[in-house]
Amino acid sequence: MSTHHDPSTDLTTRDGAPLPERFEDPGLEGHRARVGDSDPKAQKRAERQVVVLFTLSILGTVGAIVAYALVPPGETVGSMRLSNLLLGLGLFLGLAGIGFAAVHWAKSLMNDHEQAEDRHPTASSEAVRVKAVEALREGVKDSSIGRRGVLKGAMVTSLALFPLAIAVPLIGNIGGDWDVSRSKRTMWRRGTRLAIDPTGRPIKAADVTIGSVFHVIPEDLHEAEHPLDEKAKAVVLMIRMDPRDLKSEQGEGWSYDGIVAYSKICTHVGCPVALYEQQTHHILCPCHQSTFDAADGARVVFGPANRPLPQLPITVDDEGYLVAQDGFNEPIGPSFWERLT
Repeated sequence: MSTHHDPSTDLTTRDGAPLPERFEDPGLEGHRARVGDSDPKAQKRAERQVVVLFTLSILGTVGAIVAYALVPPGETVGSMRLSNLLLGLGLFLGLAGIGFAAVHWAKSLMNDHEQAEDRHPTASSEAVRVKAVEALREGVKDSSIGRRGVLKGAMVTSLALFPLAIAVPLIGNIGGDWDVSRSKRTMWRRGTRLAIDPTGRPIKAADVTIGSVFHVIPEDLHEAEHPLDEKAKAVVLMIRMDPRDLKSEQGEGWSYDGIVAYSKICTHVGCPVALYEQQTHHILCPCHQSTFDAADGARVVFGPANRPLPQLPITVDDEGYLVAQDGFNEPIGPSFWERLT
């Protein structure tokens, strides 16, 4: 069977000439000399620049350790931001200094000739291994690290110190108070007013409309010894729905005129539950999609959580403000916390 060759399918160059079957190897591009290759002063200047970058790394590492020791996170948002900022800047300088120094060293002081090697079988012979060792030694020699004492000292010091910037905070935070049973105790007490987070303004039941959602904290939270820690445990999601939509609650009379309050801490792994769907009355945890029915005692309807969100029993005081009838009757947070106590 004969076939017809269509010349229109042949590939051609821009000028119309047919492409050759094989291309010649153009080889490596010619080496372009750097200023430092011929000017010792420029090479020395580049070496000083690398030393300066390593020195910045050393200062950044030391600064991170000092910031961790002298500026610990306090009980206010501002102090925590300052501590994190200083620690982050120290870590950035410590690691970035090493990275920029290494790149600048390679580009300005090491051999920049392009080299090409033929592919060889994976298994190397003894002669090849000997040659590889020689190549490594040549690389060390080419880096000039042996005759650049200041540069070598700066590099070794920065590389040795930087791990401390990570290790010191980690080791420093080991220990302390690991009393997991503290999750069973929050600042909610009988008569504690519900206040809007973060202003701390008390809430009147008359000001809460159907369908509205509030992030709630105890009014006296600012009086706590560790307010941020207490807030992390006591924060509540308060929802008002039509009383006719309320199917059940975890205790008799724990809601008030359709207003229910549940712990905002997911019972799966402790993520903040903050998404509310008004039509279905479902509360969603954005971390692992655990879903709770606010109209049915925060019962789990989907996801990995295995128990409802603890309900805070609420009522109103003589002035119409929403107050807690008592604290939570069960531990808040992930279920595994209970197994650790």
